[in-house]
Amino acid sequence: MAEKLKDRFYTPESITDTAKIFNSLYSDFDMQKFTALVLTRDFAKMEFKEKMFHTTKCLHACLPSNYSNAIQILKKTAPKIKTAEAICLPDYVEQYGMDYWDISLDAMAWFTKFSTSEFAIRPYILKKPTDAMAYMLELTQDEDPKVRRFASEGCRPRLPWAMAISIFKKDPSPILPILEALKEDSSEFVRKSVANNLNDISKDHPEVVLGIAKEWLGNSEHTDWIVKHGCRTLLKAGNTNAMSLFGFLNPLDMSVSGLLTKPEIISIGDDLQFDFVIRVHKEGDVRLEYKIHYVKATGKVSNKVFKISEKTMKPGEHKVSRKHSFANLSTRKHYPGHHKIEVIINGAPKAQVGFQLKP
Repeated sequence: MAEKLKDRFYTPESITDTAKIFNSLYSDFDMQKFTALVLTRDFAKMEFKEKMFHTTKCLHACLPSNYSNAIQILKKTAPKIKTAEAICLPDYVEQYGMDYWDISLDAMAWFTKFSTSEFAIRPYILKKPTDAMAYMLELTQDEDPKVRRFASEGCRPRLPWAMAISIFKKDPSPILPILEALKEDSSEFVRKSVANNLNDISKDHPEVVLGIAKEWLGNSEHTDWIVKHGCRTLLKAGNTNAMSLFGFLNPLDMSVSGLLTKPEIISIGDDLQFDFVIRVHKEGDVRLEYKIHYVKATGKVSNKVFKISEKTMKPGEHKVSRKHSFANLSTRKHYPGHHKIEVIINGAPKAQVGFQLKP
């Protein structure tokens, strides 16, 4: 099992190293006080973000009370801290800088070059959306791709691990000039953020994203990739307009037969083999997926879609074989019961079969 973030970072060793960096750049920094404040009895039990918030508060207790002076020290340390502990620096701005608007925005743009400020900017956007988004639009012209990415990533409506930006879930229009400015960015790192932002928007405003996709599709390889990746949730959901836009065959032009699982009863930790035949009636693009209907601990069912392939298929029969692991993961635990597997072609369910999962 992969090591948890909270155990990889914010360790006694890394906190001591962080204290040394601060002391080397600010002689009045009390290393002993800082480490004692951070490394409480409960520190090791905290989750990653809890450790980050706690460490930021301890930094605040050891830095000058004057916010501007504290920020200058934090700016000097930013290039020196090479691990996830550096996220404390933009978090400091989030926790203590709202009353120092210009200083704080400038600091976040600097800190994001060495860690990420995408979480810290969000309360600022919520407080003064017009001012904050005007600043983010300026950052789209920055020479550093990490700063340009921050302009897009920081205003994603549904950024993972972060507070949602509810105003943009209701009306995403303030985001669109930023995405327009970055759609042909030279950095794939930046373009991927643009696509992820579009995907976030598609969950609340599919028509907005489909409109952008129609406008951008065919402009360049960059924009073609962005809109395809940005519409992935719509494609996975079988949105007919998205399917048509990207040229996928009508599901009525395809059928599935012979869906079987091998074996019909498996144990948690085993692989499930399943086979089927897809018949294509005319040549075209085919997005092939399957959905597992998982039984949860409560007996309720939750579904997850997995992609098999996306390619052009010629008319005729095509045999498909696939394995799916039922090993427990840190992100998914399996429970015994009657499960189902469903084959989906171009967003349309075509066949399903049940199987038994035992302890």
